[in-house]
Amino acid sequence: MEFLWSLIVGGIIGWIAGLIMGRDIPGGIIGNIIAGFIGAWLGGLLLGAWGPEIGNFYIVPALIGAVVLVFIVSLIMGSMNKNRS
Repeated sequence: MEFLWSLIVGGIIGWIAGLIMGRDIPGGIIGNIIAGFIGAWLGGLLLGAWGPEIGNFYIVPALIGAVVLVFIVSLIMGSMNKNRS
């Protein structure tokens, strides 16, 4: 049950990060979950473990890490689209 809770929270974090950045994450709900998990890992490395914890995610660092990840992915996807044109 905890794994399912982690998937839900990771998806919500990825979705909120996409909303904050104003960009969709490729892959739909699976992309949101992946962005939430990688963002939580990245945020944990950069900011440590602080703030409220839900589903084994520290919300503030995970959200900041996911926003950084969405920004990086959007830069990469934007440069790939420019090369195709």
